[in-house]
Amino acid sequence: MTKRVFSGMQPTGSVHLGNLIGAFNNWVSMQDEYEGIYCVVDLHAITMPHDPAELRVNRTYLAKAFLAAGVDPERSLIYRQADVPQHAELMWILGADTPFGPLTRMTQFKDKSEKAGERFGLFAYPLLQAADILIHKATAVPVGDDQTQHLELTRDIAQRFNGMYGEVFPVPERITPEIGARVMSLQDPTSKMSKSDPDQSATVMLFEDPTKVMKKFKRAVTDSGSEVRYDWDEKPGI
Repeated sequence: MTKRVFSGMQPTGSVHLGNLIGAFNNWVSMQDEYEGIYCVVDLHAITMPHDPAELRVNRTYLAKAFLAAGVDPERSLIYRQADVPQHAELMWILGADTPFGPLTRMTQFKDKSEKAGERFGLFAYPLLQAADILIHKATAVPVGDDQTQHLELTRDIAQRFNGMYGEVFPVPERITPEIGARVMSLQDPTSKMSKSDPDQSATVMLFEDPTKVMKKFKRAVTDSGSEVRYDWDEKPGI
């Protein structure tokens, strides 16, 4: 069986340091071992409030960022999700036999619903994510802690489908990056770095002016203690 890895990213704005360390660098390092499929997941992006004109620009910007980070189009596939309607078709087929309960327990739906209201797109997001992975018969998916629940649902869906129709889909394994699985906010070391953080000093954008980047690092939350030691519970800023 071909070792195939799938991953995607939403075109919701500028890419940041967490994207580089947690995603791009790992995609590049896997190119010699896996057949890579990397997607600009614009159908996922429309599940939250957005500006259509900005989304169109950001789709191209993100694809360019993939290339700039070192993803080799000769060895990996880069494409836009909306250009492949089979993603949505497979989502419907998978959803027809997916129990309601597991979808209601997705923590990201609860978190994002507080910001954007309860939308079907947010509720069905994990189904589309499962379709993204399974349509390519990916054998592995690099995910951080915040996506583990969604991947487990994908594995359950694949096993249920295979039980009904035969061995159609590989059950994808999780790849956890050794470095950078969670790059934390510069201002809140208990939260993940995010491009949507309202505090602009919390996130380092990849194409930001170096002088501004250095100011952000100097102002980052660290620790006021007299010793330097790793203790996630007591010293998350170290």
